[in-house]
Amino acid sequence: MNQKRTLQELTIKDNFMFGAVMLKPENCKGILELALGIEIERVEITKEKTIVYNPEYKGVRLDIYAKDENNTHYNVEMQALRKQALEKRARYYHDQMDMELLLSGTSYRELPDTYVVFICDFDPYGMKKYRYTREVVCKEVSELEMEDGTHTIFLSTKGTNDDEVPPELIRFLEFVAAPLSDSERDFQDEFVRKLQSSIREVKTSREMGARYMTFEEYLKEEREEAREEGRAEGRAEGRAEGRAEGRAEGRAEGRAETIKVLIKTARKYYVSDDEIVEQLMSELSITEEEAKGYLS
Repeated sequence: MNQKRTLQELTIKDNFMFGAVMLKPENCKGILELALGIEIERVEITKEKTIVYNPEYKGVRLDIYAKDENNTHYNVEMQALRKQALEKRARYYHDQMDMELLLSGTSYRELPDTYVVFICDFDPYGMKKYRYTREVVCKEVSELEMEDGTHTIFLSTKGTNDDEVPPELIRFLEFVAAPLSDSERDFQDEFVRKLQSSIREVKTSREMGARYMTFEEYLKEEREEAREEGRAEGRAEGRAEGRAEGRAEGRAEGRAETIKVLIKTARKYYVSDDEIVEQLMSELSITEEEAKGYLS
């Protein structure tokens, strides 16, 4: 629903660009080390799980899956816009990683640690921290941690607690927050320079350019299929009436059904109602009051 941008206009906070940059193990390893505050010997990217790598993948996946030398599994996702239920989204990712391991024959006793990392261009908790680490603890005994091996980290570009985190993490998050016009400046950080170089490579790659076009077309087709489904139902109802009034009602209901399908799809990916209203107003040229009416 948003205005389409060219590959040249993307920054690292755009999901396609983030996925393309993270396909390089050294980039993924560096971001994980910054997020977790630990050293990792090596990481292996599960490329087949991202549409950036495989445009024919049926189902849009913009997150990155990886594992390290200890078989610890990671899911990393960029969050440029505030979305609802991020913690439940994290729960889903943890469950998904566990299920894939169990289906491959891993015993639940042998399940490795799993980390879900969200890089947010907003403050998910409003506490002005650059990093929030969420783990399960006992309600009655706060120092008693549940050793289930799950860890969820939220990074925020809106932190102010500079004395509590490494300067390298702050510089990386400043780079994430930077608009296109500022994203190529010197952030005085070697790792950020590597990321900037990787972005330039993506933008000059014919292969990545083709993948981006395919990716955009895939999203366009997905939206159009939802619209056509609603239109078809509306036309069918209109023909059954056999009158001009019936056809008009059918078209109106078809439009309404299309919008309902789009809202359902958006909520599936945890898009907030405020974002949906804004997108409906832009896409359908309707008022805010009309857009909110479709949410009920």
